[in-house]
Amino acid sequence: MDPKHTNFPKHFFWGGSTAAHQVEGGLHNQWTVWELGHAKEAAQTAHRHYAQLPSWEDIKDQAEEPENYISGNGVDHFNRYTEDFQLASKLNLNAFRFTVEWSRIQPEEGSWDQDAINHYKNYIAQMRRQKLEPFLTLWHWTLPVWFFEKGGFEKRENLRYFEEFVSKVCEELLEDVEYVITLNEPNVDATFGYILGIHPPGQRSLFKFWKVYRNLVRAHKSAYRMLKATKPSVQIGLSMQLANIQAKRPHNYADQLTTQWMRYFWNWWFLIRVKRSQDFLGLNYYFSDYYTGIGVRKNPKVPLNDMGWYMEPEGIYPLLLRAWSRFKKPIYITENGLADAHDQYRRWWIEETIIAMERAISEGVDLRGYFHWSLLDNFEWQDGWWPKFGLVEVDREHGMKRKPRPSAVWYAKLLADIQDSRD
Repeated sequence: MDPKHTNFPKHFFWGGSTAAHQVEGGLHNQWTVWELGHAKEAAQTAHRHYAQLPSWEDIKDQAEEPENYISGNGVDHFNRYTEDFQLASKLNLNAFRFTVEWSRIQPEEGSWDQDAINHYKNYIAQMRRQKLEPFLTLWHWTLPVWFFEKGGFEKRENLRYFEEFVSKVCEELLEDVEYVITLNEPNVDATFGYILGIHPPGQRSLFKFWKVYRNLVRAHKSAYRMLKATKPSVQIGLSMQLANIQAKRPHNYADQLTTQWMRYFWNWWFLIRVKRSQDFLGLNYYFSDYYTGIGVRKNPKVPLNDMGWYMEPEGIYPLLLRAWSRFKKPIYITENGLADAHDQYRRWWIEETIIAMERAISEGVDLRGYFHWSLLDNFEWQDGWWPKFGLVEVDREHGMKRKPRPSAVWYAKLLADIQDSRD
């Protein structure tokens, strides 16, 4: 690609993406409770879950240690955010996606922690000082323990508690924020929590899955109304995990039937129900999945990232075309990246993604931003600390030292060239 001759808009957002639970540290929510209850079991079953991965010999010692599965102090982003924003700015990023952690600002029912609220006010102000556009996420899978114990999003009557949280964010934090993401990957959280049972509450109930999924639709719509009533100019969307779903045998009827069903259910079902309550579409892309027969996924065996995920970065191109054709809303890629501890594939992944984005823009897609997952190495939910997604490496064993990976240095130079060509 030639960064000096590009069709990216002048005011395109190049960002880093994070989630509070994965980087902040010092939290108490339903996930931290889950971690403490499941860490020993996760370590004991690590061989069964991960031994087939190409990275197994590198991760074996860490994956078989219970501490790997406890978020604990995170990467101390709560205290070191100024340093992290400076790093983002030095990497030529101009936007940053983050979460306001509900459990931090409302640790008990009816009780608001003003110090925590002030922290996020200072956090946003510091972002602005580093010339980073804030993209605020309201919910990234974590819940206050008291809300979780009431049944969380399983009960429609509990939505009033989420609305109280949204109201507090509107009152305290919206003034200097122009972009809000209501929910992160509701399809993943509901599926993993209520069908696969590998996220809290660890259940397998199709009935409860549908209750939660429909209540998350309602939660997004009510948040949209409240945010717009407070600040009509704010731009609101949600981040959906969308896959480039393809038929393994394009002319086979069963493969095509499965592909069409998976595209509708996984990619579009939720978004169709909230399409009138979105100003933009947030797209999280990691997977190209190939289906054969009735519901059988059969992906190529190479190349794989450290987590064993098949990598096809250019798959974001057809996905962008489908999303744009269906919804005709501005699109932000709110997550995109790979687990790559040795930094073997990250540069290739980013460059192929940028080429695919350019191609989509050339065909009329209104693409306005790209947020790499993640700025920092982070806690990767049920897999713990061994997956390394960060542009910036974090050495948790030696004072949380930050160091940009070689791919990040290359990326920063590329962004400088692109931005120079737009001036």
